[in-house]
Amino acid sequence: MIEAKGYAVHNKTDLLAPWTFERRDLKPHDVLIEIAFCGICHSDIHQVRSEWGPAKYPMVPGHEIVGRVTGIGAEVAKFKEGDLVGIGCMVDSCKTCPTCRQGLEQFCEKGETVFTYNSLERDKKTPTYGGYSNKIVCTEEFVVKVSERLPLSGVAPLLCAGITTYSPIKKWGIGKGHKVAVVGLGGLGHMAVKFAVALGAEVTVLSTSPSKEKDAKNLGAHNFCITTNPEHVKKYSNYFNFTIDAVSAPHDYEMYFGLLAIGGVHICVGLPTEPMKFSAFSLLRGNRSISVSSIGGIPETQEMLDFCAEHDIVSDVEVININYVNEAYERVLSSDVKYRFVIDMDTLN
Repeated sequence: MIEAKGYAVHNKTDLLAPWTFERRDLKPHDVLIEIAFCGICHSDIHQVRSEWGPAKYPMVPGHEIVGRVTGIGAEVAKFKEGDLVGIGCMVDSCKTCPTCRQGLEQFCEKGETVFTYNSLERDKKTPTYGGYSNKIVCTEEFVVKVSERLPLSGVAPLLCAGITTYSPIKKWGIGKGHKVAVVGLGGLGHMAVKFAVALGAEVTVLSTSPSKEKDAKNLGAHNFCITTNPEHVKKYSNYFNFTIDAVSAPHDYEMYFGLLAIGGVHICVGLPTEPMKFSAFSLLRGNRSISVSSIGGIPETQEMLDFCAEHDIVSDVEVININYVNEAYERVLSSDVKYRFVIDMDTLN
């Protein structure tokens, strides 16, 4: 076994604190990664606090992982020691069902998707531990290549916030000629703006905070709408082909549906913990639809990283010492970060 150290919680009211644990020895197709940076995702907080169903403790969170390969199994073909790599939300699946073979491992038909933390290995008994740690072992099929061209701290959130927004944008073919609204300018929303702009769409940020207009324009947005101002909202009635909704708190869906053009699509990437409430008639008028999107599979994640390298796209981040992680959680909950906290894993040592 490989000794590792990280930050963990041991129950749903616990604060994250140092914890020593073990990673498995390398199997033939495994790689050992020394973690350089790990992003903090809002879903880390949900799972640490057992808000998405019963959690598995002890828990080491973190699924926005970048680092370098420091060891490889005997049959590894994709990587060598020294390679710059990343791990996102998944570390394994059956790899053989039709869905996995399509590169949609997140929807493994055998139910064997193994998530990076708060999950069980395919043996259904060994817990997984995430990226708030100094090292991780993963099968090579779930490790992605990272470009040397980009600042590594800004790459880390691409492994979740990036692919979560890139995947539906690619699915719906969003690009030149489309009018796109991004609801909420946070960790997910700011990535949606960057991708949609890079693909040639006209992008409008919808926000309740007038103070975010400058930031939206700096990110490349063409327009800004204050949704608490009825005149602003009226201006964009029946206007957008797509709205990308990155808000994870309850909000007025029907107001946003009214901003969609005929046949427009409202895409949810933020997932409130409370049930979504709206009238079917608000979609029926204008033949509009609503879609909810998960993360992408491994091939699409690699495609996204390659796209980011080509277009110089990274997340806007605040890099922190790991001993600041509990304070960072509270700041995430109060939306006090632009736009993603990233832990410098050197500070763990």
